[in-house]
Amino acid sequence: MFFFQITSKAMFMLRYGYTKMFAIPASKEGVIMKVRDFMITKVFTVKPSSTIKELLDILNSNRIGGVPVVDDKGHLVGMVSDGDVLRYLSPKRLGFAGLIYIIEDGELENVLHEKLDTSVKEIMTKRNILSVSPEDEFEMTMRLLSIHNYKKLPVVNRAGRVIGVLSRGDIINNIWKKVIT
Repeated sequence: MFFFQITSKAMFMLRYGYTKMFAIPASKEGVIMKVRDFMITKVFTVKPSSTIKELLDILNSNRIGGVPVVDDKGHLVGMVSDGDVLRYLSPKRLGFAGLIYIIEDGELENVLHEKLDTSVKEIMTKRNILSVSPEDEFEMTMRLLSIHNYKKLPVVNRAGRVIGVLSRGDIINNIWKKVIT
């Protein structure tokens, strides 16, 4: 498997056909803001072999909605979110037009317990994972989060190792701290 990184700016321009440069935001000091200025470096990750139960423990303990999935060397192999978990754990509809649920007393709890032992690799997003570099321009990353409705982007170094994350909530907090106040 080959891994290469294309900057978020280049990806954005290729995907949406932009040929002109965007205005670059500046901090109070007039310095171009980069992803490294806003990213969170305390990154919680899981391995593909981690169970959904282990994932939920990390999400709940740290009050976060998703994490990068990394291999043994810390390389990004996917993303998994609370939405992925909910879609997997949701009861499936059966019957005419999906209107009838067949669940007996206590059965749902048993099914949920069984599903919690499933590995993260079964539910994670593996394809078209968009990541950013610490050197990418902050404005482009904000646009990527906005256009794609992502809540979180992994930040990877040139070797493809996860070194941070950038989430919408963290961006709002940092904008308040670095630009407004």
